[in-house]
Amino acid sequence: MPATLLVPALKQRIHWSDRFAHLGLLGVAALLFVGLVLPLWLILSKALDGADGTASGLGAFAAYLASPALLQSLWHSVWVSLLVTAVVVPLAFTFAYALTRSCMPCKGLFRTITLIPLLAPSLLSAISLIYWFGNQGVAKSFWLALGFDSIYGPSGIVLAECFAAFPHALMIIVTALTLADARLYEAADAMGTRTLRKFFTITLPGAKYGLISAALVTFTLVITDFGVPKVVGGNFNVLATDVFKLVIGQQDFQRGAVVALLLLTPAAFTFAIDYLVQRKQTATLSARAVALVPRPARGFDLAMTLYCLLIAALMLAMFAMAVFASFATLWPYNLKPSFVHYVAGLVDAELGDAMLNSLKLAACTAVFGTVVVFIGAYLLEKTRGLDGVRPVIRLMAMLPMAVPGLVLGLGYIFFFNAPSNPLNFLYQSTALLVLCTIVHFYTTGHLTMVTALKSIDPEFEAVSASLKVPFYKTFWRVTLPICLPTLLDVSRYFFINAMTTISAVVFLYSPDTKVAAVAILNLDEAGDSGPAAAMAVLIAATSTLVILLYMALGRLVERRTQRWRAPAR
Repeated sequence: MPATLLVPALKQRIHWSDRFAHLGLLGVAALLFVGLVLPLWLILSKALDGADGTASGLGAFAAYLASPALLQSLWHSVWVSLLVTAVVVPLAFTFAYALTRSCMPCKGLFRTITLIPLLAPSLLSAISLIYWFGNQGVAKSFWLALGFDSIYGPSGIVLAECFAAFPHALMIIVTALTLADARLYEAADAMGTRTLRKFFTITLPGAKYGLISAALVTFTLVITDFGVPKVVGGNFNVLATDVFKLVIGQQDFQRGAVVALLLLTPAAFTFAIDYLVQRKQTATLSARAVALVPRPARGFDLAMTLYCLLIAALMLAMFAMAVFASFATLWPYNLKPSFVHYVAGLVDAELGDAMLNSLKLAACTAVFGTVVVFIGAYLLEKTRGLDGVRPVIRLMAMLPMAVPGLVLGLGYIFFFNAPSNPLNFLYQSTALLVLCTIVHFYTTGHLTMVTALKSIDPEFEAVSASLKVPFYKTFWRVTLPICLPTLLDVSRYFFINAMTTISAVVFLYSPDTKVAAVAILNLDEAGDSGPAAAMAVLIAATSTLVILLYMALGRLVERRTQRWRAPAR
């Protein structure tokens, strides 16, 4: 073919691929705009609307802010979140320090035990506390001896939130401590620096960004959590429970929107701080860095082992109590093991359908969420064009991390329940629950995929273009196989969170689409703590089984597609 004919053909092919990529990118932008931006905008407009025509705009907003009860709930949310953060971050740092800087045995076992809270709804820890320290708890006298009146209130919220938030803080701090350069410690040893001085001059400065991120994540998780305060909060009101009471109990959507904005503010504020901190963070692990290998020290290793044993025992005690209570025939009078609570939950209360709905929601979220996240990240990182739209898409992809589930769910009520909205048919459907869950957890999956895609050399695409290989062949033969392990990680993340989420879907379900986590909340409200514990344990068991399946699939994928990572013989 003459060169004069080849160049237009090549331009046409590039033009076609660019158009296809732009169309896909605009599709992801439209999904985030409909599933995130418009619901949040409607919350703002609803909060500024007049109540019964008596007030409107910022005047109505200021009037609601002057309410003593609302300000009390705001203060409760802030100080409880600060207290949990102050407790969890030092505990998680010490545990992470033991995992990374000691030679204690059974590190893998300790690390696995700390992941237990991720497998069940946060309600599980609250239900377990009731069986431990409630009115008929096995250790009620011990709780009273400590000077507390009741587990129902701030003390119960703090304990349960510490259990739920610990693994999130631990994962961040372990990563921060792992990225340490042994040469700094060798230089300090050569100068005769004492251990305590090395800790304050090398270890803490190196991990400060991880500590700040862990603190901000913990604070955000606690202040936006709904399940724990609903179960053990009692008369101790927080912003999350206020939103639920105003919307579900009083049908006061305007005040609910005002409180939702207040709930959004601290989460967005901590997200902004974390973003600024990450921008200032510099690389602490250079190409010449030497991995830090801990040295055996009998006294230190023993102390770290005992500490990790204590934390692991507390976590196992929390989870084991929920398991035991789920099998106890009639607490506390007949503790003989039986399946009466499982039968009451799955058969008598007809929660078998709710469990199937949870599995359907989790499966759809894992499949469609992973596809959307991967396509969005791939088109952002590996294609060109639409330069004015890309920063907006990146901003929308990061925004869900700062939006609490309750706020997003309330926005979905205002947007999708509007009669004039052509998407009104989605309201209270499984498809809407899937969309809400994907958007709620979008940011973490997006960042994970972007990290994986940035690790792939851009020369692959450049060489493919020079060889006139269509982009979809490069995608299918190079990009997708390399990213398969990350795709499985993102899919597992979506599945587990969809199984355990409550706040994101508590406003959006119908009797036909009720999920198991929400059913646990309803059982606890009705006083059926035994069936509620049984359902929470069943969710945890299902999540564990799914993780094992993902691990088996991951090994198969690594064997089939990741042989290039193995060192040459």
